[in-house]
Amino acid sequence: MVVKAPKMDLETGVNQNLVKRESWRTILTLAYQSLGVVYGDLSTSPLYVYKSTFAEDITHSESNEEIYGVLSFVFWTLTLVPLLKYVFIVLKADDNGEGGTFALYSLLCRHAKVNSLPSCQLADEDLSSYKKDNIISPAPTTFGATLKSTLERYRVLQRFLLVLALVGACMVIGDGILTPALSVFSAVSGIELAIGKEHHKYVEVPLTCVILIALFALQHYGTHRVGFLFAPVVMTWLMCISAIGVYNIVQWDCHVYRALSPYYMYKFLKKTQRGGWMSLGGILLCITGSEAMFADLGHFSQLSIQIAFTFMVYPSLILAYMGQAAYLSRHHVIENESYRIGFYVSVPEKLRLPVLVIAILAAVVGSQAIITGTFSIIKQCSSLGCFPRVKIVNTSSKIHGQIYIPEINWTLMLLCLAVTIGFRDTKRMGNASGLAVITVMLVTTCLMSLVIVLCWRKSVILALCFVIFFGTIEALYFSASLIKFLEGAWVPIAMAFAFMIVMCIWHYGSLKKYEFDVQNKVSVEWLLGLGPSLGIVRVRGLGLIHTELVSGIPAIFSHFVTNLPAFHQVLVFLCVKSVPLPHVKHDERFLVGHIGPREFRIYRCIVRYGYRDAHKDDSEFENDLVCSIAEFIRTGKMGINVNGEDLRKDFEDLTVVGTPSTHISGVQLCEDEDVSPELVGTSEHREIRSPHVTKPKKRVRFVIPESPKIDRGAQEELRELMEAREAGIAYILGHSYVRAKQGSSLFKKIVINFGYDFLRRNSRPPTYTLSVPHASTLEVGMVYNV
Repeated sequence: MVVKAPKMDLETGVNQNLVKRESWRTILTLAYQSLGVVYGDLSTSPLYVYKSTFAEDITHSESNEEIYGVLSFVFWTLTLVPLLKYVFIVLKADDNGEGGTFALYSLLCRHAKVNSLPSCQLADEDLSSYKKDNIISPAPTTFGATLKSTLERYRVLQRFLLVLALVGACMVIGDGILTPALSVFSAVSGIELAIGKEHHKYVEVPLTCVILIALFALQHYGTHRVGFLFAPVVMTWLMCISAIGVYNIVQWDCHVYRALSPYYMYKFLKKTQRGGWMSLGGILLCITGSEAMFADLGHFSQLSIQIAFTFMVYPSLILAYMGQAAYLSRHHVIENESYRIGFYVSVPEKLRLPVLVIAILAAVVGSQAIITGTFSIIKQCSSLGCFPRVKIVNTSSKIHGQIYIPEINWTLMLLCLAVTIGFRDTKRMGNASGLAVITVMLVTTCLMSLVIVLCWRKSVILALCFVIFFGTIEALYFSASLIKFLEGAWVPIAMAFAFMIVMCIWHYGSLKKYEFDVQNKVSVEWLLGLGPSLGIVRVRGLGLIHTELVSGIPAIFSHFVTNLPAFHQVLVFLCVKSVPLPHVKHDERFLVGHIGPREFRIYRCIVRYGYRDAHKDDSEFENDLVCSIAEFIRTGKMGINVNGEDLRKDFEDLTVVGTPSTHISGVQLCEDEDVSPELVGTSEHREIRSPHVTKPKKRVRFVIPESPKIDRGAQEELRELMEAREAGIAYILGHSYVRAKQGSSLFKKIVINFGYDFLRRNSRPPTYTLSVPHASTLEVGMVYNV
């Protein structure tokens, strides 16, 4: 059968990036869909903001100054942070359509050489999406150029940038643990008003745990099966809270809008002083989920997210908070004193049960969004070499970005249940969640200021204004959250610290291992010195040697031929690498070239993926690889020297070759049961078949274009490649034992010999080896003394 391209652009996410050029109808449809994916967390914040704010630090007095001051803080916080900062500024700093903390870091890596990936090549800069909108480097006289050169000169600044991005990523993971617990528990707490005071505490926690277990247990099915319900649920919830808000405003306090004046913030802080400042940690929860607008940008367009928030989410939240404040301004004594000030007391009694059901559904939708967002950030960290390899399952063949990571899912579930059972109240959960949320926002503010100077080439004054204005607001909330360290805020710090240790150890060990590979690689001259026949037996078949090197011959190959002086008639050194881009186009996926003279039949193939691309791990990847090598042979293009060295010395040049789906008019691979050995020709194509095997299990043939004509040498090379593919593929994998070399410090020995070794033994193998048949695999063991 002819190998065809997949129907959907699962790898590149092209479908998501084309929406910017679509009609208004499409934009409005995306805006509607974004309600269920982006705003589930943010829209459920009215469930717990007032309750967390009035937990202990301040009281609700007859003068209403506290409730009006909190409303003023909530209004201006929602206006300045999600609306002004994210919707109108940060969303514009997308990385080729992608958003999030690592997208900002990736953007900076391409405009200044601060990249942590060790296998960078000059050829990567020729990728069409490497420089967004063809941005030109700042002029040498500008502050941007000075900043760029400073970052490139000092390794400590590059490490600081990486650590800053990792802190943001760790806090996002912490948010993925805390937000489901807080949202679901707050929604379930509504039963407190329907059940007796003595019994509700025996129902809330178990019911919350059951919902959380069901939520995490269903993750492996993906959201595409029930995703169509997400937007209606959140929209129903937003309409519900806004309608209740309008009712409470009209019924209890028509003049509550006066509290939107900043003057009430001043009165609030003047009266409450230290208690008011400490209560800001609860007010902060009104913007939890704002980072999702930026992180989920890749699934939607910038305009659709802006429309959804500005015209639906923002006014609904303001009305909800105003309505709660209006109700509380006329009810200073609440019947259920243990419930304190919460969302459900402001809901008319006849509507509490249906609102409870809708609230639980909205909390589940919001939790689902943050869980999938956590999967996404871990995939990005893993792609950029900052997290141990994990199993990544694409839950949808049609929708880009929907992934499931089993190990992370069950870890999140256990930690989420531990938080729920350990805290059992929204106050400490809110303290923990607030610190995680504001830390991510501070990291985004810092990275965004660098983007303004380095990527947008704006004035340093503008960057300073941005970081001072928003940084001051966020620093105020951060200090208020940090002061609650012993009351729950220690949880995200502990979690982030644990994940940070894992990330740093893995990144450090991987970097040292790569440096060892580079220092001990075998030169091409060594290969040529073996003579035209290589002095080694060549056996039938195609040998794939997996390596992390982008140039030179890995030490495992010399170790292999020293112990077993034979290898396959066609040899391919395969390097699967990540680049600091969200997506790599299909037609730029492969870099192919010869190693040594043409008659050696030795090739290097570098497969490039972006940090959001889905890696193929099945036979389709093998066919793409063979077809790309065949297309390289057929075209006979003169490649580029990826290291900028003399080609005569290196004997290695690479050509950009796309996947078969991008060169349909080129070589295509067919596999069938046809046993006829003749050479068949048509007016459009001619087929090259293997003449040696009369009855193979599976016939392999290349269908190549009739024009242009290819020389006899290329025909022979294609025929030999086809015979090797038909005989079978053998996988030669390196099995490394990394140890700290003698004389290393005690700290390094602990990190490498225990930390990195433990993570390596318990992490998944590289993606491309997941479906490798064990019968065709040969592992070559080596000790790496780093």
